[in-house]
Amino acid sequence: MTYASPLLACAGAVPDDGADSGVAAHYGDPLREQRLASDGVAVFDRSHRDVVRVGGADRLSWLHSLTTQHLTSLLPGQWTQTLVLSPHGHVEHHLTLVDDGSTVLAHVEPGTADDLLAFLDSMRFLLRVEPARADDLAVLTVGGADRFVPRDGLVEAFDAAVAEGATPAGLWAYEALRVARREPRLGFETDHRTIPHEVGWLDTAVHLDKGCYRGQETVARVHNLGRPPRRLVLLHLDGSAERLPAHGAAVEMDGPALGFVGTAVRHYELGPIATALVKRNTPDDASLTVDGIAAAVALETV
Repeated sequence: MTYASPLLACAGAVPDDGADSGVAAHYGDPLREQRLASDGVAVFDRSHRDVVRVGGADRLSWLHSLTTQHLTSLLPGQWTQTLVLSPHGHVEHHLTLVDDGSTVLAHVEPGTADDLLAFLDSMRFLLRVEPARADDLAVLTVGGADRFVPRDGLVEAFDAAVAEGATPAGLWAYEALRVARREPRLGFETDHRTIPHEVGWLDTAVHLDKGCYRGQETVARVHNLGRPPRRLVLLHLDGSAERLPAHGAAVEMDGPALGFVGTAVRHYELGPIATALVKRNTPDDASLTVDGIAAAVALETV
């Protein structure tokens, strides 16, 4: 069944009709929403994301052994990110999680929870762990921080954030700020061959000095060599084009494709920009085209 957030009934809410369908794309003024969100005073409805919970006394040590992050010493209330890799080190799942002292709660990309749980269930063995969907919970992001709230109390939690001074902002604003930060998203800046080094997840979702986990050999080898085959870049796009390049559009430089576009957005300060996963040796000063639109690698840090 297609999800539709109850917050779409809010004044001015315009539904997203893309990958984030089910929540608001904006509430009437996307660029203003971006500006306010960049100041940390926005609330985003991200209730379309899947949520999973893992209970049981062995939950942290178990997830520590299966994923890329160091989790055995995770403190209650401490948020972190982790990845599930294939045996060859390719990224299969990205989790943003917190432990509340008795249960790990994680949100993942819409539609990916069942595959993640199938993997987790296959690795339970005799350990005291209880992985399951958490369809009773939803995600709100307030002032840049994620919150899990009861799904049947989503409207009340959203209204409370607004009453505290947060401005409703849609996913167009969230995505524009994410792209400007060069922050990867599974299935957008990644494909079936992506390894963590290519998109910057070594900094946020991988612990390089922990015990064995699936895919660790690739992570260690590429880190030690320092030569991942691709890298994530931010592109400035020709502002005279009325359209934005689609996800997956080829990045070209006088010949064969160098990579593909992840997410293209209109930023309130930078104009049209896009993430792209390109070959490592792509020159920073290259004159590029994406879907017929002129593009250049952004060198500044946003």
